[in-house]
Amino acid sequence: MGRTADYSKESCSVAATLSVVGDPWTLLILRDAFAGVRRFDDWQQRLGVARNVLAARLKTLVAHGVLETRLYSEHPPRKDYVLTPKGRDLMPVLLTLKAWGDRHVYGRDAEPVDFIHDCGQPLTPRLICEACGKPVTGADLTARRRSAASVAEALAAESGVDS
Repeated sequence: MGRTADYSKESCSVAATLSVVGDPWTLLILRDAFAGVRRFDDWQQRLGVARNVLAARLKTLVAHGVLETRLYSEHPPRKDYVLTPKGRDLMPVLLTLKAWGDRHVYGRDAEPVDFIHDCGQPLTPRLICEACGKPVTGADLTARRRSAASVAEALAAESGVDS
């Protein structure tokens, strides 16, 4: 489960996202972070991942602002890894991956875990258009390339810089 792909020459949000979270270990680390895991040793024990691989993936997630560290012991220095708002925005991605695995890997009758919504029913994630409220299917979508100016404006807005 190592990193082998180089997405640096891509001009694609999917590729850019994969450069941050596309490694299988990284997705499992995030899955466990959403389940409340915060400490290095807990991830290492749960996942059985090599310590150097885990350290590298955590360092990358912190560098990209997906996780942040919080010191919980000064002697010896120990830190927790906590999801940031940017990291919490990945929850729909993981829920959708889980739903795909339930449907296409395990089958509907063999789902290993259900997430129960506040309404009391098992969650089935759906992609909904924010503008009209309708479910989204691939047939509803048309790809349109952004202009260089709109991309620059979006990047400036994200970084808080006026364009």
